[in-house]
Amino acid sequence: MELRHLRYFVAVAEELNFTRAAARLGIGQPPLSQQIRDLESELGILLFHRVPHGAELTEAGREFLAEARGILSGAERAKEVARRAHRGEIGRLALGFTGSAAFNPLVSATIRNFRRSWPKVLLSLEEQNTFRLLERLVRGDLDAAFIRPAAQDPEGVRVRRLPDEPMLVALPASHSLAAETALPLTALASEPFVLFPRGVGLSLYDQIVQSCRNAGFDPVIGQEAPQISSVVNLVAADLGVSIVPASIAQIALDGVVYRPILGPAPTASLALATPRDSRSTLTRNLLSLLSH
Repeated sequence: MELRHLRYFVAVAEELNFTRAAARLGIGQPPLSQQIRDLESELGILLFHRVPHGAELTEAGREFLAEARGILSGAERAKEVARRAHRGEIGRLALGFTGSAAFNPLVSATIRNFRRSWPKVLLSLEEQNTFRLLERLVRGDLDAAFIRPAAQDPEGVRVRRLPDEPMLVALPASHSLAAETALPLTALASEPFVLFPRGVGLSLYDQIVQSCRNAGFDPVIGQEAPQISSVVNLVAADLGVSIVPASIAQIALDGVVYRPILGPAPTASLALATPRDSRSTLTRNLLSLLSH
């Protein structure tokens, strides 16, 4: 039994006339009659009583009609679901991001625009450090992730570089340097730093330390923060100074001020990483938003 047999049967059942049903289907009446006989033969029952001016459904035919309509309706739904999935209009996208990347306006705008463009897609969000995000991408647990990339792209991952973000000095509001409108990195040479562990933010950590070394000093780590969003809280607690991506300044916490850096300054790299062999339409749709 094929779907066309069901379509032919429904047309005859609704028209109760083989000639009209054949015209509606765009086929000849003899082939239609033969297809219905073949269907009845396969089922081993009569679906129609042939009468002089048309056809009447048997009791079995009436019951079969409801099921046939349901099957045809389900087949149409299945086709539409497949087409929508092909266009990336439905499904699930698992998206990761680092704690610091979450504050970047490009990241929040991309997530917002994806939700607006494909509202039926289930968007699953996960925050981790870059190392863990890359692990989960390679394992297939994530479809894409906003990361702070290192100089070299990891194996098995495709990295799309996004605009770098300037970095700022974060100071306790009571600090003597807080009165300055901007300051060089050399002004921090004798200050204790609040930094997150290198394993949490590899590229950011290295960029900060290297910039300090380029300015002629090694930063003194006074306090480690469990994650970058905690850095600002510890600076507010007067445990030291720090260097943070400019978007972190959105955390307008009492006791903290942010100042631009005079002269050579580190930048925070940002990228969207995807599995190298990804063929996901949902991921392509996400990437398309970054071209706007």
